[in-house]
Amino acid sequence: MAQSEAPSGGVDDVEAVTRAVLTASRLLVAVSARSLAAVEERVTLPQIRMLMVLHTRGTTKLVTLADLLQVAPSTAMRMVDRLIAAGLADRRINPDNRRETLLQLTDEGRRTVGDVSARRRHEIAVIVERLAPAQRAALVEALGAFNEAGGEPPAAGPDDTGAHPLGWGNGAAGEA
Repeated sequence: MAQSEAPSGGVDDVEAVTRAVLTASRLLVAVSARSLAAVEERVTLPQIRMLMVLHTRGTTKLVTLADLLQVAPSTAMRMVDRLIAAGLADRRINPDNRRETLLQLTDEGRRTVGDVSARRRHEIAVIVERLAPAQRAALVEALGAFNEAGGEPPAAGPDDTGAHPLGWGNGAAGEA
């Protein structure tokens, strides 16, 4: 497939890199799925995505939330209704514009996001600890370049609530 000489004299094989990234992607999806297992009876994956966006943005207008999730406002409202019924989110009328609904996480919603994030971070840390220090450094460099090429901002640190607690981009449809 697409091969060219790399600056170091090696072969830059786009197909080999693509396969390696796809394999790593499978691993990360599995880690993510396991981190969600404890809440899967309460919330669906699309609902956890909504919780993540609300966690990231704080109080958010329904229309903005729908846009970030790339769903119709009516779909977002149904999802919100389920999260409210589960005690994970609440809504109120925007005092500055009574035609707008504002949404936010409840304390239980914030705990849910924190628990899922902590489980995911722990499992990734266990995997990373198996790597030699030089492999870790190479992985940081390679993933940093990959993330930059894809336009993804860095994930939050362990004590930082950060913009993307699960490492899921800006709320776009493909982030899960």
